[in-house]
Amino acid sequence: MDQFSTDPFHHAPSDDPASQRGTARDSLLLAAMLKVAGGEAVQVRVRNLSAGGLMAEYAERVEIGTPVQVDVRGVGWVDGRIAWATDGRIGIAFDHDIDPMAARKPVTTKPASLEKPPVRRPI
Repeated sequence: MDQFSTDPFHHAPSDDPASQRGTARDSLLLAAMLKVAGGEAVQVRVRNLSAGGLMAEYAERVEIGTPVQVDVRGVGWVDGRIAWATDGRIGIAFDHDIDPMAARKPVTTKPASLEKPPVRRPI
């Protein structure tokens, strides 16, 4: 008997593609716009983001391999394909790698409602 046969934390390699990813993923909660096969853009919640793809919440049924576009804040529109879909979540593999840290950069412009009004001196 080897040392792992009674170890409750040892798991055999899985056939699940998600467990075989080689790239680092960044867990986050980010709103993005998604277009499925050239359709209308809908808002989704991105849960994981990496250079090669993302995982998002998406309740509609979609086939693996379907072309998509995702507008990721700080990155822009990115082309990709549905890699997997299950239980209200989808995985998207990008056609080209992105810089996932660009999505975490702070927005540098203030909305007009947050800017202070100009000071006016009495006449």
